[in-house]
Amino acid sequence: MTKYDFDAVVVGAGAVGLACGYALARRGLMVVVLEAEGHIGQGVSSRNSEVIHGGLYYPTGSLKARLCVQGRRMLYAFLDAHGVAYKRCGKLVVATSRDEIPRLDAIWDQALANDVEGMERLTGEQARALEPGLNAHAALLSPESGVFASHDYMLALQGEIEAAGGAVVLGTPFEGAEPFAGGGFKVRAGGADPTSLTCRLLVTAPGLSAQDVAARIEGYPEDRIPKAHYGKGVYFRLTGKAPFQRLIYPPPIHGALGTHYRNDLGGQAVFGPDLEYVPAPDYSVDPARAEAFAAYIRKFWPGLPDGVLSPDYAGVRPKLHGPGEPQPDFQLRGAEDHGFEGLMALFGIESPGLTSSLAIGEEVAARLGATVQVPR
Repeated sequence: MTKYDFDAVVVGAGAVGLACGYALARRGLMVVVLEAEGHIGQGVSSRNSEVIHGGLYYPTGSLKARLCVQGRRMLYAFLDAHGVAYKRCGKLVVATSRDEIPRLDAIWDQALANDVEGMERLTGEQARALEPGLNAHAALLSPESGVFASHDYMLALQGEIEAAGGAVVLGTPFEGAEPFAGGGFKVRAGGADPTSLTCRLLVTAPGLSAQDVAARIEGYPEDRIPKAHYGKGVYFRLTGKAPFQRLIYPPPIHGALGTHYRNDLGGQAVFGPDLEYVPAPDYSVDPARAEAFAAYIRKFWPGLPDGVLSPDYAGVRPKLHGPGEPQPDFQLRGAEDHGFEGLMALFGIESPGLTSSLAIGEEVAARLGATVQVPR
């Protein structure tokens, strides 16, 4: 039997890469996670809403629907077990006009199809009783939605991998991989101390650089690498007291869930993200966008005062579709797609990827048939 340095190499130490490493390590495999940056979670995982999604919106039978609901249930249990802070504050999806009520009806039907627990339909009066100041002609309540400390979550995942004998290696970019004829891979890693190592299983979960990483695997079919699109979203923070305790979401926009409200773990109100397609990742926030944000926010919070929104931060989602195109599912590409046994390449892991991360890790490990094989 071929001897490898590691059972599995995971590329990318964001939430999804670490969750994949955790799922493999739980099965007794020796895992190393390679991260180009100097800290974990510096890409997509550090620039999001930190929302735990209920799983309301995603098409029946999709990976997003199944893995979001499964991942959310797993996530709360993991956070409890590891002492990671969260608030199961609930979410109101609001119809800000009568014309939007049919859209709530569709979301309600989808949530039930997706087996989302505890959903309630509310009249506008009932919604305003929960959140005074809210403009709502009707609403859906998702009590299982929440917010959490995502970086502490990733630190807990890193700790689990290391406790199982694995490693998370920072400042070590993936330079390329060469599949062996008999199975397994030789992986080249750069950084201050370039090296190469061998492994039986290879998982690529690098977020925004997923396409570039796949292209660096020798023989990976070029026509099986989906085109990358970058969906930028900016956030604004409210100066003053948070107006609502629950998450507030208008109906989704095309290609995203749209600008929403959250009361973060520090008790501050944050609005965002919007959606703008950009040619390359860009994390600048134009203060002039505050005016458009304010106009959108006043649809569900008419009492927003003037001049109280401050630029906060921006994130970029790794989208697989451009403006006006249908939004695809998560892409977990195995041997049936690219031809390499032992390789799982992940593309387009945007929202609800953070909520789904533990379930994505389990799905990846299961598809790879991850079991211990010795000798290493």
